[in-house]
Amino acid sequence: MTGADLKKADVSEEVVVGFDPVLLSAPFFLRCGAALIDYLLFLMVPALGLLISRILGNDGSHLIHSDINNIAWLAAFLVGLCNFVLLPIVSGQSLGKMITGLRIVSTTGTSIGIGSLVFRQTIGYVLTLLTGGLGFVLSVFSSKGRSLHDLISGSIVVFGDSRKHT
Repeated sequence: MTGADLKKADVSEEVVVGFDPVLLSAPFFLRCGAALIDYLLFLMVPALGLLISRILGNDGSHLIHSDINNIAWLAAFLVGLCNFVLLPIVSGQSLGKMITGLRIVSTTGTSIGIGSLVFRQTIGYVLTLLTGGLGFVLSVFSSKGRSLHDLISGSIVVFGDSRKHT
């Protein structure tokens, strides 16, 4: 190795030796379980808001149009933003993925870039949902278990652990 090669190696990204996306890819139903956990977390906030509004005596149209309901939906949006965008940027996982032991990584097994992750979690998910969920079902037929939003962002969901092993 020349000095230039060593300098390039020092500034390049961590190399994951033996990374095999086919062996480590997350099964479809486990990914569905993680998505269900995320969805339930999102819906718990407005459901709690409706419950509190009902306990406070609102009913009928007052229940739906109450300030408590509006605040609950705003809180649900913020929880969703944190869980679907901010948390994956920080940890590579949403809460559902944390609970199920899944992680979003690049196709080489390294941490995915922030730009790619934001694209995956926003535009990628919207495109996947616009296909009527077929973009998600694509992972069933992919040998690496990649959905539409994974394919367009260069990511893969794997069984993952960020701890360093020595």
